[in-house]
Amino acid sequence: MSKRENETKAKNKNGGMKTRRQKLKARVLKSYYGNPMRDMKLIAITGSTGKVTVAHYVHEIMKAKGEQVAVLASDQPFKMGMLHKFLSDAWKAGADYVIVTVPAEGLRDNIFYGLPVYVAAMTNFVTAGLRDMEPEEFLKNEKTLFDMKPEIVVLNHDDINYNTFAEFKGSKKTLSFGLSSSDVKILNSKLYAKGTEATVSIQSEITTLATFVPGETSVSYMACAATIAEGIGASVDNIVDGIANYEPN
Repeated sequence: MSKRENETKAKNKNGGMKTRRQKLKARVLKSYYGNPMRDMKLIAITGSTGKVTVAHYVHEIMKAKGEQVAVLASDQPFKMGMLHKFLSDAWKAGADYVIVTVPAEGLRDNIFYGLPVYVAAMTNFVTAGLRDMEPEEFLKNEKTLFDMKPEIVVLNHDDINYNTFAEFKGSKKTLSFGLSSSDVKILNSKLYAKGTEATVSIQSEITTLATFVPGETSVSYMACAATIAEGIGASVDNIVDGIANYEPN
């Protein structure tokens, strides 16, 4: 056996041992915290950019809908123990929904193992936004989330890599957003110094979304949030109000 084959074998063995440890840890944490997810629905948002903004949009939309919701949003990976404590605290506070952002590094560590995923949304696949990770590894890690059979999957139809991850399907719904034919279609947009507007079609109903977040990318992020919200039953008014209510620091 060649040196490279030995190195690959050792890497796979170490990776398998790490996965087993992570899964065992997940079962212990789930038992320790009393399985709070039995009473809540998990919205997981991933992708190389925009996760935090989309999470806050969805948080505000769900509040406008009258739901009790908690959000854990960061561009940085976090430990599995932190996630389970957050879920426990959210359950104690009476949350019906929890919104969690997760970079590919977190998915590599099986952070959602054993948890029911209600919505899995992917903002985009921008290779320039990857940190110390090859595109192939990024997609492999993303796949671990979508393989958990989420009820609803939301994808960016405009992403240049859309055909690569179009295999990701929700067990009940698969929705998309973008300029092309989508469930939430971006019709036009206006950029301002301190905000952004976008005219969109949400299941054929045309409306205008406005945000205090400036920049062209915010158009896509609003559309992503609107698609998630539409998928879980928020009204167009809820979506418009929630996005407008988000004020970034």
